[in-house]
Amino acid sequence: MTIEQTIATYVDQHHAEQIEFLREIVRVPSDTPPGNNAPAAEKATELLTKKGFRVERFPVPADRVREYGMQSITNLIVRQKFGAGTGPTIALNAHGDVVPPGDGWTFDPYGGEINDGRMYARGVAVSKSDIASFTYAIEALKAAEKAGAKLNGTVELHVTYDEEFGGLLGPGYLLEQKVTKPDYVIGASFSYAIVTAHNGCLQFEITVHGTATHGSMPETGHDALQAANAILNAIYGHLPELKKINSNVSGITHPTMIVGQIMGGTNTNVVPGKVVLRMDRRLIPEENPAEVEAQVRALIESAVKDRPGIRIEIKRLLLANALKPLPGNAKLVAALQKHGERVFGEPIAAVGVPLYTDARLYGEAGIPVVLYGAGPRTVPESNAKRADENLLLEDLRKATEVIACAVAELLAR
Repeated sequence: MTIEQTIATYVDQHHAEQIEFLREIVRVPSDTPPGNNAPAAEKATELLTKKGFRVERFPVPADRVREYGMQSITNLIVRQKFGAGTGPTIALNAHGDVVPPGDGWTFDPYGGEINDGRMYARGVAVSKSDIASFTYAIEALKAAEKAGAKLNGTVELHVTYDEEFGGLLGPGYLLEQKVTKPDYVIGASFSYAIVTAHNGCLQFEITVHGTATHGSMPETGHDALQAANAILNAIYGHLPELKKINSNVSGITHPTMIVGQIMGGTNTNVVPGKVVLRMDRRLIPEENPAEVEAQVRALIESAVKDRPGIRIEIKRLLLANALKPLPGNAKLVAALQKHGERVFGEPIAAVGVPLYTDARLYGEAGIPVVLYGAGPRTVPESNAKRADENLLLEDLRKATEVIACAVAELLAR
């Protein structure tokens, strides 16, 4: 058999086992917030160890995790050498942290229930599925080498646990600690496109301070909510200008800006003395992050500058740079497109996406990175981050085969 046939045979024969592996992964909560993710890492370690892998644990110091706003993070690396191990090192990165389930589920969000060929669970699509796809891709490569395939290099599995907070204590921590230095990276994504670029993200917490007073005498205080409303009007009034800024990257249109959370007030009959807004500004790859941050700060400050008794604090919560294509990613794209089209029977496009991921951190370190994994054509199809998140298990099987074959091509002697 050819190496592709050997890989396909292995993946097919072990698909039921892979499904149970994924079910075990999704059954351990890793909701972020609150971000107590060490137990999920321990479950992944247990499952990987049972398969014969040597798992290296990299717990992030507790004080850094608390300062970051989470409770516990343990990142994992598995290193599998092929041949002499002198060829390229290819890292496969998936994150095991997820957003909380929220309301409206018709399935147990931690059950891994299967219905009509789909598994339902929080994180089953984003991106616990790719812990399973990447693990079994490595297993398929081991089977191919045992059958005579001439491979040379190392494949690393990176399982990290803070993507929902930006990735600085996930891939960022592994790179900072210099415990990995891959030549190429494939990050978690969906099966029908290869992501080569994505937006950046700037998040602010805006605290509006006024003076609380009795609701029957509002003129004796300074209404923080009225001032916050002026900030809201300034932010949303700026959206037409953002639509005039267009990206040249296929799949990415223009910058966006929203306020996602509002908190404040004391009681129904009290003029609010403090209101907190949390906002999200997405940056297209062509934008300069420092310039955008200065512009947004100025927009907020100008909205309340003439209001007596009002003071604001602007705290940056996150600045995630955009992922921009690096020249070295052409080999990754070509290999994934070749095998993706063969396995899925349709062209696999290379595109940009408007969301942001922790894969950008590999790119910032100068490592060519693309995103590819198990899942549908679009995020809404999987209900990712909504009720009844799900994964078509046939996509899991096919994506595993594509990843293994593409990596085999890069490791071929």
